[in-house]
Amino acid sequence: MKRHPVFDPPEYRNWTADPALVRSYRDRIENGDREHAGHASGLGRANLLEMYRDLLVTRLQDTGLKRWVRQGVISKAWLGVGEEAVTVGCVAALDRERDVVIPMIRNAGACHMMGLPLEDGFTCYLATADGPSGGRDFHYGDIARGVIQPVSHMGTTVPVAAGAALAFRNRGEGRVALTWTGDGATRTAAFHEGMVFAARVGVPLIVVIQNNQVALGTRLDQHGAGAMEDIPGVYGLTGTGCDGNNVLDVYTAAAAAREQCLRGEGPAIIVAETFRMGGHATHDEREARDTFAPDLFEHWGRRDPVGLFEAYLVDTGIAVEEIEAVEEEARRAVDAAAERALASRDQLPRPESALFPGISEGGVLHGLGGRLGGAADAAPAGSD
Repeated sequence: MKRHPVFDPPEYRNWTADPALVRSYRDRIENGDREHAGHASGLGRANLLEMYRDLLVTRLQDTGLKRWVRQGVISKAWLGVGEEAVTVGCVAALDRERDVVIPMIRNAGACHMMGLPLEDGFTCYLATADGPSGGRDFHYGDIARGVIQPVSHMGTTVPVAAGAALAFRNRGEGRVALTWTGDGATRTAAFHEGMVFAARVGVPLIVVIQNNQVALGTRLDQHGAGAMEDIPGVYGLTGTGCDGNNVLDVYTAAAAAREQCLRGEGPAIIVAETFRMGGHATHDEREARDTFAPDLFEHWGRRDPVGLFEAYLVDTGIAVEEIEAVEEEARRAVDAAAERALASRDQLPRPESALFPGISEGGVLHGLGGRLGGAADAAPAGSD
């Protein structure tokens, strides 16, 4: 893929694939010891190229937001550069017509994969009236498309997702809820309470611990004792570990977890090892560089999830021309989305829109049907 010297982390700017890492990448998929490793072998050329496109779109959306920060369009952005495979691999394993996700802000790629317009990832930062939240919040989602809006407070998505999964189980529906949470959020009360409930009741929930080695600016070895891999056992669950920079390994883990949940053996916990190649947001990238030793950035920089997957595709016989065509299409789509968002920059929300439109005069909340609601959730006739 084309590199962006102005916006990419230093380790990505002149990136080339390490042959040993490519061999290891492929060996993990083709000769891994996971019980359900056959999931990845069932992916065809079209599936692989679609996954590559989703990785690119996710990376390029972050690049576009960082460009806006440098241009003064927005003040800061929360990016997931280096962690894209954890998002893309998980969503690719779901039934996107039925399942539900609750992303963190660094899992914004889940939104376009679930069917939200690409420009939503830009208008949410501009707080425009045509943005997905009407200018209220840059965390965005769309329940009708299976994306519950992220929650800023880390760990709180776990009990929310457990509630959605409980509804699916109680209604006898064959679908799952999936949410991501960071390594730091596993130390919160909300995470613990959600997991205790989910494990005790046995709901079809997948929790992905996105272990990027840092909680805000606190290293993993400082913010808690014990290993991430030990967390599932605390709740009586058997967890699955995966290489969070290998999109096919993530996909395999998520596909197996989904099957487990559909068999009535949920919840499932996946621990994905990855690394954030930047700061908590664009304003503290220097602080992030001071938090870790340079060789750790070098280690993870060689494992760029987009670059390694591209090298894997070439190694398995997919033509470079096909890969380049996918990249060009992804680049045009993201650029066009950013332009559409900028074109509506002057569409500010009306003051009265601060009142949540789903609240009726009687104070009853409507409009939360769709993916989560049954017939009883439908709004009454004449309601907004």
